[in-house]
Amino acid sequence: MTEADALGRHVLAEFHGCDPDILSDVTLIERHMVAAAQDAGATIANTSFHHFSPYGVSGVVVIHESHLAIHTWPEYGFAAVDLFTCGSAVDPWQAHRSLKSTLKATHDSTQEIQRGLIGDLAKPRALKGHSPQAARPTLPYSRNIWFTDRTDDIALSLRHQGCLYRKDSPFQKVEVLDTTGYGKMLVLDDRVMCTERDEFVYHEMITHVPVLTHPAPQRVLVIGGGDGGAARELLKHPSVEDIVVVEIDEIVVEASGEHFPDMASALDDPRVDLKIGDGIAFIQDCPAETFDVIIVDSTDPNPFAAGLFEEPFYAAARRALKPGGLMTAQSEPPVLYTTTFRNIYDRQRLAFETKNVHCYLAFIPTYTTGMISFSFASKDGAHPLRDVDSSRITRFVEAHPLRYYTEAVHRAAFALPGFVQDMLG
Repeated sequence: MTEADALGRHVLAEFHGCDPDILSDVTLIERHMVAAAQDAGATIANTSFHHFSPYGVSGVVVIHESHLAIHTWPEYGFAAVDLFTCGSAVDPWQAHRSLKSTLKATHDSTQEIQRGLIGDLAKPRALKGHSPQAARPTLPYSRNIWFTDRTDDIALSLRHQGCLYRKDSPFQKVEVLDTTGYGKMLVLDDRVMCTERDEFVYHEMITHVPVLTHPAPQRVLVIGGGDGGAARELLKHPSVEDIVVVEIDEIVVEASGEHFPDMASALDDPRVDLKIGDGIAFIQDCPAETFDVIIVDSTDPNPFAAGLFEEPFYAAARRALKPGGLMTAQSEPPVLYTTTFRNIYDRQRLAFETKNVHCYLAFIPTYTTGMISFSFASKDGAHPLRDVDSSRITRFVEAHPLRYYTEAVHRAAFALPGFVQDMLG
């Protein structure tokens, strides 16, 4: 039986021994699949590809002659590929050879199935408004590449145009993606950290709330903050003379310097002392009563950052604060991370006393559930509402081009929904 005896040729391939780094790179997979379609002589209509957390890429190249589809398992070095072509002008086996080479497969198991055997089909009919001889247009194809930040219970997908930066540090995978809706996005181990479009919410709220509650902060410590966003906001305060930023991962600093200059340029300011090192060790070795404000700009709890969410760290932070000092920290989305959220506040209350620990909220579209929480802890009982000067906030906001934080937002952020109050006990 020849290919002329069927409407379509369906090649099903299982590629083994592939390069895991290639199989986990959605941009590269899309590029190789497009190249395979072109090598086979196909005309591309559009592409749609998704990266999934923690592993795997799924995607399809729709061609005028049918489609090429793939799903990858990087942890196994395995890819399943589906090559379906119609007509005699496209050779699916050429696409197969192209992919076997670009995926660096050591071996494969492949079969071809002929689809729509001519002998089994009814006589073709002319369809109204369609000419089987009409020429197919050759147009630029649309690309749909998707990044997915996924947990067991929820997922956020963002369309992007490709990966601008990728490096594996000793701590994590650092990427910068060029998203279509939110601009450049910093991603650490497949989790969204910040985007150009909404990072201002996080950085304004984690910095201005404590600094404008403290009567006259001069020395500020930022644990994390390698993107420079917190330092940028702190530099807007004339009273702040010295900002120490302790970032464990110099690759985050490098990526931010290349792709987020609006934030990262703050790290070059003379008032900023950037230290590459472990924030937990730094706070433990820090002399007592060193800082007016401490900002814990951390990732989610992970193997190298888990200590930032424990009571010994909070106790060391309290010791490092001057009299009247304040600490703020990101404390996870309360809607989904219920256990982690409660643990953070339980442990901070052990270090600072219950009456001195408060929760406040902000809303960031690209964070899980859209709601992020921050903790506010005081060494000597300063209250974020009673002890704040409204006129001081108003003057500050009028003097600086803020996009989220205002005097009203400061106060409203501490008005907690009932379910959050219940979680905090």
